[in-house]
Amino acid sequence: MLQKRLEPFLSRKRVAIVEACVIGLVSGLAAVLLKQGVEWLTLWRTSSTLPLWLALPTIGLVGGWLSGVLVERLAPEASGSGIPQVKAALGFAKIPLNLRVALVKLGSTLLALGSGLSLGRQGPTVQIGAALAAQLSRWVPTSPEYRRQLISAGAAAGLAAGFNAPIAGVLFVVEELLQDFSDLTLGSAILASFIGAVVSRLLGGQGLNLVMDSRHISLSLHDLPFLIILGLAAGLLGALFRQGIFGSLAFFRQFKRLGLPGRIGLAGLITGLVGVFLPVAAVDNTGLQEFLVTGSAGWQLVAIAFVVKFLLTLLAYGSGAAGGIFAPSLVLGAALGCLVSFLAQGVYTGFGAWPLPEALAGPTTYALTGMGAFFSAVTGVPITAIVIVFEMTANFNLVLPLMIGSGIAYLVSDRANNGSIYKRLLALQGIHLEPVAQANNPWAGLTAADLMQRRVETLSSQMPLPEVVQAFSRSHHRGFPVLEAGRLVGIVTQSDLGAATAQGLDQYLTLADIMTTDPVTVAPDATLPRVLHLLNRLKLSRLPVTEGNKLVGIITRADIIRAESDQVSGELQELGPQAQPSYVVFQQRAPATGQGRLLVPLADPQTAPNLIKIAAAIAHGLHYELECVHIVAVPRSVAPAEATIDLQGAEPLRQLVMSYAAHSGLSVHFQVRAAHEVGRALLEIIRDRHIDLVLMGWHHPNLTPGRVISGVVDTLIRQAPCQVVVVRPGRNLTFNHWLIPTAGGPNAQSAQALLPGLLTLGHSPEIQLCTICHPEKGECLTPQHISEMADGLIETLHRPVYTQVLTHPSVAEAITDFAALCHSDAILLGASRENLLSQVIKGNVPLEIAQQTDITVILLRQVEDVVLEPP
Repeated sequence: MLQKRLEPFLSRKRVAIVEACVIGLVSGLAAVLLKQGVEWLTLWRTSSTLPLWLALPTIGLVGGWLSGVLVERLAPEASGSGIPQVKAALGFAKIPLNLRVALVKLGSTLLALGSGLSLGRQGPTVQIGAALAAQLSRWVPTSPEYRRQLISAGAAAGLAAGFNAPIAGVLFVVEELLQDFSDLTLGSAILASFIGAVVSRLLGGQGLNLVMDSRHISLSLHDLPFLIILGLAAGLLGALFRQGIFGSLAFFRQFKRLGLPGRIGLAGLITGLVGVFLPVAAVDNTGLQEFLVTGSAGWQLVAIAFVVKFLLTLLAYGSGAAGGIFAPSLVLGAALGCLVSFLAQGVYTGFGAWPLPEALAGPTTYALTGMGAFFSAVTGVPITAIVIVFEMTANFNLVLPLMIGSGIAYLVSDRANNGSIYKRLLALQGIHLEPVAQANNPWAGLTAADLMQRRVETLSSQMPLPEVVQAFSRSHHRGFPVLEAGRLVGIVTQSDLGAATAQGLDQYLTLADIMTTDPVTVAPDATLPRVLHLLNRLKLSRLPVTEGNKLVGIITRADIIRAESDQVSGELQELGPQAQPSYVVFQQRAPATGQGRLLVPLADPQTAPNLIKIAAAIAHGLHYELECVHIVAVPRSVAPAEATIDLQGAEPLRQLVMSYAAHSGLSVHFQVRAAHEVGRALLEIIRDRHIDLVLMGWHHPNLTPGRVISGVVDTLIRQAPCQVVVVRPGRNLTFNHWLIPTAGGPNAQSAQALLPGLLTLGHSPEIQLCTICHPEKGECLTPQHISEMADGLIETLHRPVYTQVLTHPSVAEAITDFAALCHSDAILLGASRENLLSQVIKGNVPLEIAQQTDITVILLRQVEDVVLEPP
């Protein structure tokens, strides 16, 4: 009864309004806490009783180190600005966003900015707002799509509260993060942004906002050339700043041994030392921005401020510290605008021509225009840049200069650095997001040709009804297209046939007498919405697809349901009809002399030699035959058996395989297949050729949402009934020093069974056996157990084997750090199928290792109850 009474008040939109208000309120409070905390720590740092030469470097070092410890130990996702992580979460990547991340982000940002690092707090407030909204969506369970909208509202509220700019918060989400204009998304984001900005302004003051006298903002025709110069300079320097971010990240990756706390502490120490000699480096973003906008500084000091802020921001961001680049971009833009203002005045003064410098816009106009221009160049969001500066000043006279400067800067920067900076930052982590439209709607762009069945059972219009009855009884279909002279002339269903037989006329009629003539059809390029509209509006169960009068396929409701099921389950990469079996175009067989068979798919003649070299070594060690296959993908519109295949492209691979067969003494088979799906074709070969082991190459580490490794490799990891070995070749293919992490059990046993063959690839190879213990859980092999395993390997391989027990919270980092310490050439890993699939959710250890090191990584995917053993 109570539920029914509350139903009018619990509609979807009313709940959305309440949730948006809560998100805005909490995000605003978090932004106020962050702002006032940073201001208090900055004041404490600069007014310390210690001498500045001691206080600034020491606080920078200790504060940066503590910030790094907080992130590394509690929430590694809280490093950096946080905006790439939010963008990934909105793109359905497996990125944690919850209360833990929000609290760690808040604390680590306070420590990082309070210790003097040249970063901003607005980027972190975006992640904090998004994380709090994500936590709310867990407390009040909802659909994944609606959860995405709540996260976007939290991000908008965070940015609005950080800048006191509610419109900019909404625009940034629309322009960069979400690109979704649905009513509910915009409504939630607008309301959350408004409340977040109100809370921030009432409790936190103006922040970066500037109260400008409109008399200080002017624009004349003589300013236009210099505004264009400002836009060009901001675009070029903004592009350089973006490149500098990636260069700084690459630079700090060389100091992995310091750990995240060490790297951030080092950046804090350097920042503090610079602040001792250049006091402008010790001023926070708000104070420096106000100082520049007023135009009270000389050009020399402004130039020094620009260079120092530019370099220290790159230093801080590259270290991995929690902090954003929004505020530093605005400060850099203000400095650049002041310099262009000095240039404009100098040009007119130098020529002594009219107008006098007083007729030009003042430094304030140029500084504010530079803020928007540089922000636009760095972030790639020109509309948001214009609105942020406008909301900060509330001055309409700035709109035209901002549009000129921001528009030019964006075009120049985008030409120099194609694509979103946040997508590039995610790509460094191996996360590649799909286009928003595709991520939102996996069926966007599908046509009738993608879904239709191409092999259609048809009946002739002249067929007697008794034969039609037999045709229905032999088939599971409930309707058939009717053809006459190869043209579609009608359609017949069971209900049509039942009406005729009920009247007792079935002995005298043909199919042409009872069929529905002029059936509704669609062309192959008809969109899915059009197909669904016809099926639902006309209550049809099947829809013929025709080109003119020629029948080319048919779509049933079952086809659409199957496509949806396949997409949701993730079992198929493409929607549409089931792929047909592959077809053997060429094969060359050798005597079957091995104790098993190893399958090696080959595609690229450039990478094939290294793959065959490793496969041959493993096959020698296991006494297996080699089954090499080259698969040619053909369109689904063509049957593999009917496809025209040029074998000249496969000839270099065949010659390479045969040369290995001649020199190795192995029994080597080779075949070329045409297939719709490479993964499915490999599964067919595994079944038909009784494959015991598959070896595949893997060249591009990828953390795309839902992937274990990559498309075809994932198919075999999930579905192959035999063992699968995946090889990521290293930069230098040497195999003298092997690192084998182990936790005991059959996975490690099978991986070590590959060693007799693999060791033949090196010269006097050595083996380092290690196990990793978590510092808190403490579950790992004992030193005695790992020593016993080493003794067994020494007895089997007659090679030196060293052991080590490592203690580290991250398995991947422990392995990569130890591999670097031991100068390992290759890492051999073992894992079960279930373990690999669970890593998609819990953290992909093999991928993390492959990303963090450039040596060869070999992964054996173990099959339950099947253990590889050396002969």
